[in-house]
Formats: sequence, C-alpha cells, structure tokens
Amino acid sequence: MVQLSIMALFVAVSQATWKRTKLGLLRNTVLYPALGFLGILLLWYGIASLRHELMPYPHEAIANNLDFIMHPFYQRGAGDLGIGWLLLASLRRVLLGFLLGAVVAIPLGFLIGMYRPALLALNPIIQILKPVSPLAWLPIALAIFNLAEPSAIFVIFITSLWSTIINTALGVSSVSKDYLDIARVLEMPPWRRVYKIILPASLPYIFTGLRISLGIAWLVIVAVEMLTGGVGIGFFVWDEWSRLNLSSVFLSVFVIGVTGLLLDVAISRLEALITHRRTPKEG
Repeated sequence: MVQLSIMALFVAVSQATWKRTKLGLLRNTVLYPALGFLGILLLWYGIASLRHELMPYPHEAIANNLDFIMHPFYQRGAGDLGIGWLLLASLRRVLLGFLLGAVVAIPLGFLIGMYRPALLALNPIIQILKPVSPLAWLPIALAIFNLAEPSAIFVIFITSLWSTIINTALGVSSVSKDYLDIARVLEMPPWRRVYKIILPASLPYIFTGLRISLGIAWLVIVAVEMLTGGVGIGFFVWDEWSRLNLSSVFLSVFVIGVTGLLLDVAISRLEALITHRRTPKEG
C-alpha cells in the first residue's frame, strides 16, 4: 500500500513537472514572440495613422502584395519576375562569395594563428582593410570585371574574409599548449596535429566567424544590388521605392529579415552537426 502511494505521488509530481515544462516552453516559444510581433504591428498602425499618405496599414500592405505572396515564382517577361526568383538570385551571389571567402579565410586564419611571423606580416594589412566599407570595393570591382554580377560576388568575397580570419586565428591560438606538447612528445606530423587537435578545438571559433561573415554578407548584397541593378532582392527594394510602392518595400524588408534568420539558423545547425555541440538556442 505504501509503495502504491509513493508510486502515485511520483506520477503526480512527474505530470505536474511535465505540465510546467510544457507551459514554460509554450510561453517562451509562442506567447512572448507573439507579443513582440503584436507590439510591432501596433507601432506600425500608429505611425500609419499619422502619415497614411506615405505608409500603408499592415492589412493594406498584405492586400497590395497578395500577388507576390501567392505567386512568388511567376515569370511574366524578361524583367517581370516573382520575389522568389529575386531572392534566389541574391542568395546565389551571397553563398558563392561567402564560400569563396571561407576557402581563403580559414587557411589564412590557421596560418596566422599557428605562426607568429605570419601574424606579424598579415595583421597590419588586415587591420587596415577590415574597417573599409564593403561598398568602397564596388567601384574597384566594377573597374576590374566591368560586369555587375562578378563585381557583386567579389564584394561579398571581401566582406566574408575578415571576421572568419580573425575568429579562426583566435581559435587556433587559443588551443591548449598542453595538447600541443603531448602531440610533440608523440611525434605527430604537423598535418595530423592540425587535423586531430587544432581543428576540433578551433571549430566553435571558426563557426562564429562564419556566422558573422554570412550575416554581414547578406546585409551588403542588398546595398550592392541597389547600386548595380539587375535581378535581385536589393534592386527590387530600390525599384519599388522609385515607384513609391511602400507596400512592396515592407514585404521586401520582411523577406530579407526572415531569410537572414534562416541563414543564421542553417549555420548554427551545421555547427551542431559537425561539432556535436548543442547551440545556445537549444540549451
């Protein structure tokens, strides 16, 4: 009888704990974000009520963009494409420039982090070029390539270098000296030392640099496409603003923000998959 009472108490406590956990998860993942979005909508309605001649109400913006929302991949001519195609064109430029930047930046970061002469030689160059606005490279890229497409990719490439180089070098230089001393005692060849010790210890730093670089690259591509034109979400923003179509501009802002969030989540999931570490969002 006592055992049954203890078992019943245990079940009751477990159910209560599960309910509290479930309610807490629902509150944190649904209720609070919904309140945040509600606040933004209320602010939007307030501003639109003051300057309605310039800014549409949220429901008007949705109604004006139903064609873009319901048919994101339409093709109605050479320059009349759905917002889905424009987004894919921008993503292709960003990912290509970002991957090229990662291929260059990660080895450079390892070189700087492992060898002090490389640090002394390259650090001044990095510190001079890092503060330069990415858009300042656009005229140089246009002069070199004489085409908008490779120029945009080149600007993204330059943008993707600095954060990845710095974070990779920091990760490599932060590897415990005890591990490296053990590797020397075991007479590990340099390549095996890099692969077995330095790379695994540096991966969190590398992915931090990649996340920062990708976020900046996604910011920059919008500005680059505004200046170079062509097919892309950035030029779409500028073109709709030129037509004073603010409803489409708000739609573009939402699409750009959600895409940036998804890119960051994708990098975060890739880091968790490779390093077998739980991301901060996962607890």
